[in-house]
Amino acid sequence: MPINETQIAIRLFLAFLVGAVIGTERKIMHKPAGLRTHALVGLGAALFTIISAYGFVEFGGPPYYRTNMDPARIAAQIVVGVGFIGGGLIFREENKVSGLTTAASIWLTAALGTGIGAGMYFPVLIAAVLGFIALRLNRILKFFGINLEEHHD
Repeated sequence: MPINETQIAIRLFLAFLVGAVIGTERKIMHKPAGLRTHALVGLGAALFTIISAYGFVEFGGPPYYRTNMDPARIAAQIVVGVGFIGGGLIFREENKVSGLTTAASIWLTAALGTGIGAGMYFPVLIAAVLGFIALRLNRILKFFGINLEEHHD
């Protein structure tokens, strides 16, 4: 399916916006990866996905056709690359681990950007809302008098 420049711009903007929203929550909670980091990860994931899905169309047919051409290859590597970034955010001191939730939010932001890059708006919307709720779960549970953790990540 061909894609036009307007659709590409919308996808990139939405990925940036969704990343910024998730990052804003992390920034408000004074976490190491905030608004800019999440916005960049979402945007980068969307761009990689767009490149992966639409950037090599001319090589899909004769005489370039090869059975091993897979547009999902670049998107699959986003998971690995972002996992590396997330690993750098996780710290352990004695019996306390910190940065795990922020690393997970970076990973989710990459998935959201990848989905937006692929044009999967509805699943991304649902995942973004659920992700934001997940980041607020401690406060939501505390509101109802439930405190599951001694510290906040």
